[in-house]
Amino acid sequence: MERSFVMLKPDAVVRRLMGEILGRLEAKGLKIIGMKMLQVTTDLAKQHYAEHVKKPFYPLLEEFITSGPVVALAVEGPGAVAVIRAMLGSTNGREAPLGTIRGDLGMSRQMNLVHGSDSTEAAARELAIYFQPSELLTYATPLDGWLYASDEK
Repeated sequence: MERSFVMLKPDAVVRRLMGEILGRLEAKGLKIIGMKMLQVTTDLAKQHYAEHVKKPFYPLLEEFITSGPVVALAVEGPGAVAVIRAMLGSTNGREAPLGTIRGDLGMSRQMNLVHGSDSTEAAARELAIYFQPSELLTYATPLDGWLYASDEK
């Protein structure tokens, strides 16, 4: 099983798309193992987007990510990082293919609804920023055997 970090950004929360996006992740067969709503502070934004802080677009990114509440998710499943990235679609909603979250629900490059880790290393770093180990749950459901074969776990 692989873990990934997903953030429903302020535009997803304000537009009331949380349920739609969570539903898509769950319908795909991914398991939500941690979830919390919070307000990203400027310090937290700098920690999360450390690689972008010195880039010219960072001030707008920080302004956006701190503008309203977000939902932080810890998500688990086989190949979770790549699966989630494919489900999100291109960063710019106008260019994202239909059928993806951004392609179906987004129209902006900046207000692109969702962040998803781009590697397993980034996922581990981002999960540690937003969750304590005790906040990540391990649990089984009766559906687990119907989502993927035992050799895919």
